[in-house]
Amino acid sequence: MIERRRVVAWALAAFVPRPASAGAQVEEPLADSVRSALSAAVSDSAPPKPTFDGTEQRIGYLRWLAAMSERLKRRKAEHVARVEFLESVWYESRRAGLEPSLVLGLIQVESGFRKYAISKAGARGYMQVMPFWARLIGDGNAGRLFHLQTNLRFGCVILRHYLDLERGDLYLALGRYNGSRGRSEYASAVLASRRQWQFDVTKDWQTAAR
Repeated sequence: MIERRRVVAWALAAFVPRPASAGAQVEEPLADSVRSALSAAVSDSAPPKPTFDGTEQRIGYLRWLAAMSERLKRRKAEHVARVEFLESVWYESRRAGLEPSLVLGLIQVESGFRKYAISKAGARGYMQVMPFWARLIGDGNAGRLFHLQTNLRFGCVILRHYLDLERGDLYLALGRYNGSRGRSEYASAVLASRRQWQFDVTKDWQTAAR
């Protein structure tokens, strides 16, 4: 009976929004052209199903998926949910021209891979997207920021926007994403976390296959 209560309590806790330690993007004025471009970028509803030019690329992707799934197992125990999450990260990061390892590192710092995380500033979900973005470039429904693909799409599009704004300077872009531009702590933490998710197709697959 005690064990059953623990299981029920754990299951309920998984769905209760908990505070996150990061995520406070600052609302800034957007030119109409930028607003339109960002709105178009988040509204494209293409499904997160990868396509490949050849067998080698597909095998590389499947090896990445297997390696990342193994690394993420401690944080996401359920296999189907873990694979769905990683497929969406891969799709949305590549769609925005970002490295999946960078996005995974950012998620680790921002929310600790918690879908329903909420920061003190009100940022939501895996990538801690501020609700004002739903009003600026979305349909106004901030509740959808807890949806897996919606959250990842907004987060990746926003980070890409900041990278373009900062002319490719990753430190400044990450600082802007976190609302801490000009300070190095957050960017350093994300880049350190990114190293945990980097993947060398040959080396990492051989290690995992042993």
